[in-house]
Amino acid sequence: MYKPKAGLPTREQILDFIATSDVPAGKREIAKGFGLSAQDKIGLKALLKDMADEGLIDSAPGRAFHKMGGIPKVTVLRIADVDDGGNVWAVPERWEAEGVPPPRLRVRERKRGALGVGERILARTEEAGNGWIAHPMKVLAPASEQVLGVLREEAGRLWLTGVDKRERREFAVADAGGAAPGDLVLAELAGKPPKIAARVVSKLGDPFAARSFSLIAIHKLGIPDVFSQEALDEAERVSKLPLGEGREDLRDLPIVAIDPEDARDHDDAVWAEADDDPSNAGGWKAIVAIADVSFYVRPKSEVDREARRRGNSVYFPDRVVPMLPEILSAEVCSLKEGADRAALACHLRIGKDGSLKSWRFTRAVVRIVANLAYEEAQAIIDAASPVVDERGDMLSVLQPLWACWHALAKARDARAPLDLDLPERRVVLDEQGRIMSVSPRERLDAHRLIEDYMIAANVAAAKALEAKKAPVMYRIHEPPSREKLAALKEYLETFDVPFALGQVVRPATFNHIIERIGDADFRPQVMEQILRTQTQAYYAPGNHGHFGLSLGSYAHFTSPIRRYADLLVHRSLVSAYGLGEGGLPADDAANMETVGEIISRLERRAMEAERDTTDRYVAAFLSERVGQVMDVRITGVTNFGFFATVEGIGGDGLMPVRDLGGEYFRFDEGARTLTGEHTGDVFAQGQTLELRLAEANPVSGALRFEMPEGKGAAQPPRGGRKPVREIKRRGRPANIHHKGKRR
Repeated sequence: MYKPKAGLPTREQILDFIATSDVPAGKREIAKGFGLSAQDKIGLKALLKDMADEGLIDSAPGRAFHKMGGIPKVTVLRIADVDDGGNVWAVPERWEAEGVPPPRLRVRERKRGALGVGERILARTEEAGNGWIAHPMKVLAPASEQVLGVLREEAGRLWLTGVDKRERREFAVADAGGAAPGDLVLAELAGKPPKIAARVVSKLGDPFAARSFSLIAIHKLGIPDVFSQEALDEAERVSKLPLGEGREDLRDLPIVAIDPEDARDHDDAVWAEADDDPSNAGGWKAIVAIADVSFYVRPKSEVDREARRRGNSVYFPDRVVPMLPEILSAEVCSLKEGADRAALACHLRIGKDGSLKSWRFTRAVVRIVANLAYEEAQAIIDAASPVVDERGDMLSVLQPLWACWHALAKARDARAPLDLDLPERRVVLDEQGRIMSVSPRERLDAHRLIEDYMIAANVAAAKALEAKKAPVMYRIHEPPSREKLAALKEYLETFDVPFALGQVVRPATFNHIIERIGDADFRPQVMEQILRTQTQAYYAPGNHGHFGLSLGSYAHFTSPIRRYADLLVHRSLVSAYGLGEGGLPADDAANMETVGEIISRLERRAMEAERDTTDRYVAAFLSERVGQVMDVRITGVTNFGFFATVEGIGGDGLMPVRDLGGEYFRFDEGARTLTGEHTGDVFAQGQTLELRLAEANPVSGALRFEMPEGKGAAQPPRGGRKPVREIKRRGRPANIHHKGKRR
């Protein structure tokens, strides 16, 4: 029992009380437990609200509190699944821990088979080992799990097919809610296996319309895509704020923004000129100007709450789900040509060898001289002749940028970061949202230039905060695990490429492997396997370096319009340099670990949504080529078949083992190969062959292949090399090179 003390308890004492209380701990129980006076109870209410805002606690039904990420002792659960063994699994009906998936609790039923999918129960919960157990107390009014799917009709009856390609079940439709066969719908499931029925609650339109593909990902992954009215009103209000006094005036400098042609926002711009300081002979002065989002989005404001809930913007071929309301993300904060904009400026002095000599940060006002696409900037440099228009001579603006970049490129080459030149797929749509093309995005020097300036600014931000002993939200990329390195060694052996496990592994180690391979036909496959060997990058306040970039200190500073991590770094810089309002609050500084975990999860959610949507667009593009024979490359092998991707386009498709022919194919789990028992034909990862596209489903993004008529079971690996063995299919880690992606 807690001994009453004078004054309010600390946050730690409240968390301890909530965790150890025998009864649900609401404000009344906490006040009684600590013997608080009536006056103290007013302060307790404010303290509990602050703790909820900080993500430390959440409130359960009945106003009892529990630790964020935990589960109340008594709460409402929804039955999510009844597995083949009859085990019942439930999830919390209310779950506010953004980015943290709700835990699954095993339900201990008094009577086996009493509960079905979609039923709601009031339950007492307890932790058991690494999981949770739920003890039902009362069955509540029915509700159900929601599923996104497409209606189809068969023999006069409607069925719901889920959009997730991993979902193999179909559900009978009890109530279509006015939807017709072919409609994309949101439905609720209810009942017990095998009689689970679907009731349509929302009609979302034509699933085969191109603009529906991103909508599917948004609903499937629960991405917030509608701002609260309070946030919109606040954004409108703060957008009218004057830029304020005390800003460094950089409007006379020809600062230029270079972005993708289809960029929805512009949060970075650059400028450079030769340094006239004799102490930096042959060196350069540069400015990386970043939208001053922290000036408009203040901690604990409604817009800030929405931004933290989203974690980042999500980019689809047809739309963007922004982290900030459009009036900020696409207007006031976006560095647009000819407009005065608030910026946080990173001033760099760069040596002739590309090293960072010094840096400083100021709040500034800028006027961007031009918004250029990468292709336009590259064309101006390549032409090497003056290009004069109403904006001035763009060549004279770009030439110093390129000359300074050549120095930065020297420094990059010296530190030898991971250099994987893997193409990024670009989906091009027309004005009606129809797919015009799917192709690899061209890689130009202009891309590399902006990358290197952004990396330099990110390094400067991290080091500046370290020097000020201020909190840093680092972007961390740890070295590969020994398990992944062992898998890579086994993989490379299939190409007769040696790889020693005992060596100290650096990014250059992988670069040397690629150089050794040269222009061999299996070069792209090896680069993809090296990418899969890397760990997933994440955010945290403890520095573990960035392996892929070969940097000891690295933070994300350059994209605060679309990444919450960058906004935190801006706030810390504002506080550390005394740049005015909008700095990092003390409670946020103390809670960086938790915030880092949450925004890392939200980033992975965004990556999954973007990847799934691109797969749907690819499937839609290929749906017009069903029946054609095309070149594919095997990306994974299982006991039920192998997965392949269309060369030059992408998209994963299954080739079922049952369709490989009449003979029996033996699956080698260790080598991940399928081998014909009589012919000896081998299917293995990296192998290229011709297959016929049998099916392309735009709704799920799934492809299915079949053997071409008159073809043998498999084509021999090209180049006469040995078959490649699949080690283990892994998720693709964050891209660490491209601007606009996740370094």
